[in-house]
Amino acid sequence: MTKPCYIRGFGSFAPAKLLTNRDLEKIVDTSDEWIISRTGIEQRHVVVEGQCTSDLVAEAARAALADAGMQAQNLSHIIVATCTPDAYCPNTACVVEDKLGVKGLMALDISAACSGFVYGLDVARAMVCCKPDAVVLLSGGETMTSRVNWEDRNTCVLFGDGAGAVVITSEPGPDSAQIVDIELSSDGSLRDLLTITGGGSSMPYTLNQPVPAEHFILMQGREVFKHAVRSMTGVCETVLQRNGLTTADVDLLIPHQANMRIVEAVGKKLELPAENVFVNLHKYGNTSAASIPLALADARAQGRIRPGMNVLLTTFGGGFTWGSALLKF
Repeated sequence: MTKPCYIRGFGSFAPAKLLTNRDLEKIVDTSDEWIISRTGIEQRHVVVEGQCTSDLVAEAARAALADAGMQAQNLSHIIVATCTPDAYCPNTACVVEDKLGVKGLMALDISAACSGFVYGLDVARAMVCCKPDAVVLLSGGETMTSRVNWEDRNTCVLFGDGAGAVVITSEPGPDSAQIVDIELSSDGSLRDLLTITGGGSSMPYTLNQPVPAEHFILMQGREVFKHAVRSMTGVCETVLQRNGLTTADVDLLIPHQANMRIVEAVGKKLELPAENVFVNLHKYGNTSAASIPLALADARAQGRIRPGMNVLLTTFGGGFTWGSALLKF
């Protein structure tokens, strides 16, 4: 049995610049009505020139630390879940460490696409179990628009930029959430259905080579939808059954904000009323690994999460990767 582990602080940050559906109508063959009817997205936040993933993560981290009543100097570990790092090397976590004005911490990035934050919860929980004095900053941060092909109307309308962060310790605090259980899974045989392969060792670039389509997000949407709904539903059921719960015990489901059709399908299969499924997709779009921590912070700010509630997280991303986490507030 794992030792108790708690989320002590929640924070989020999104760039100030907005890209609305009306804005997209001017640059790609689409319409506000088409985007909303198929995705539920109305706008997305996007970085400006010179703004990168570590900038977003550092802001979310400061908010999470303030919420926890802590300083960056209290941290022992920094984990950044991202598929859009500042660079291949150094890792984004080290850059965030520097931007927070600290040094000497264990700092690493993890890559599980949209599932990165929930994967990171399990990594952080393991760190705290091994080192009970650990204070772990976990963030999901993305600049997805840096890997969007603005000529592909099927994908460019989906993604936005942002970051969310939490502080995790072995001791509870005011308004903290216990990490009760986590289940994670993957299927690498489906990896080609959602990719950003250009520039990796399987598809390296040469100097002055034109940037190919593989540099950007490539997705087979219908197949992704099918696997996402099935996997997210199944992993939620696994976590609930293992803890002697049913969907009737779930006060709030926070799914990865991929698109509204996926969110609604998962809620329906779990037989949850719509009011028990949190959605902020219309404001942010799909922010990949930032999606769930952004939604967590948003739900708390809106008063949707209260003491005593069971909150279930579920996610799905490229790889394929997926997972679920049960939180008790």
